[in-house]
Amino acid sequence: MVNPIAGLGGRVGLKGTDGPEALARARALGAVPTAVPRCALALQSLLPLADRIEVLAPPGPMGADAATDAGLRPRLLAGLPPLLGDGTDTSRAAARMLEEEVDLLLFAGGDGTARDVVGVIGTRIPVLGVPTGVKMHSAVFGTSPRAAGQIAARLLGGDAAVRLREAEVMDLDEAALREGRVSASLFGVAHVPHVRGLVQASKAGARPDDEAALDALARVILREWPADRLMILGCGTTTRRIKRAMGFDGTLLGVDVALGGRLIAADVNEAQLLRLLDRAGPGGAGILASVTGGQGFLFGRGNQQISAAVIRRVGRGNIQVVTGAAKLATLDPAVLHVDTGEADVDAMLAGYMQVHTAPGQRMVMRVAAPH
Repeated sequence: MVNPIAGLGGRVGLKGTDGPEALARARALGAVPTAVPRCALALQSLLPLADRIEVLAPPGPMGADAATDAGLRPRLLAGLPPLLGDGTDTSRAAARMLEEEVDLLLFAGGDGTARDVVGVIGTRIPVLGVPTGVKMHSAVFGTSPRAAGQIAARLLGGDAAVRLREAEVMDLDEAALREGRVSASLFGVAHVPHVRGLVQASKAGARPDDEAALDALARVILREWPADRLMILGCGTTTRRIKRAMGFDGTLLGVDVALGGRLIAADVNEAQLLRLLDRAGPGGAGILASVTGGQGFLFGRGNQQISAAVIRRVGRGNIQVVTGAAKLATLDPAVLHVDTGEADVDAMLAGYMQVHTAPGQRMVMRVAAPH
């Protein structure tokens, strides 16, 4: 089942598409739906099992379209009322899946969709998320659509090495966000098929033992950054330290752009970034990105404004990664992830990359492209 509007606000700079106002704004900004094709990419892994399994799906963009696009022939779930285009649809479809006693509920969406699904089914049937949302802090998602499809295929194919485990369903604490803090709250647990390296962990917050080193590193970066070079600053608390060192708070969950040590564009979207890059010319911009705690993502989780097109224009050599050493030490496996939605850019980013952790200190980390 698919939340067809999940992720719609990512590239246009929204922090999600929950609610009719956010959805209308995303569409007005020219947002392009991605949930159905990303789910279809996951479902392609089930094609070798097509004669051994039955695929059930809600009609149209809530599931059947993705299954058909992947080459499968789904049985449509009967008894669903007309679609309303909100979380009620997800809840109703999840209830029907529960009645059908499916062996696995594969859903495409973000944390909001995960909450709607688990709020209905709890731990009564296994679930697995195809990452298509803007924010995905929960531990129920594959590291990429293909990874989610591979896990599903192995589970349904009888791979005894795929075990179910309890995983946290998280979502942003909006009260904390209003106070300038990124904090995710626990909303429930789900039974999720687990394959190490293919299922993401829950997002973890910044660690206090990194703070002094990162504050000092922010000052060093500002001294060394060329005054005539655009600085594209990703979201999160780590890059906010660099913004504050320049004298502004910036956008906690958004992308800001600075030039010559001052803010020139706040909370930008993909289109605005591309226009700024046009004016900057080749080599005239760099990206400062951080790593999501507990998950290890560089791109594709909450910072979709820095899209594959933006990364391609900036170039791998002009990306600087800044993250605390303690945050890196908690990653299991110890790799970084990217999920830009475009295979050539993911492949370009793959390999080994230096991560700045303190003045004069760097760690070399492997960046893994989606499976």
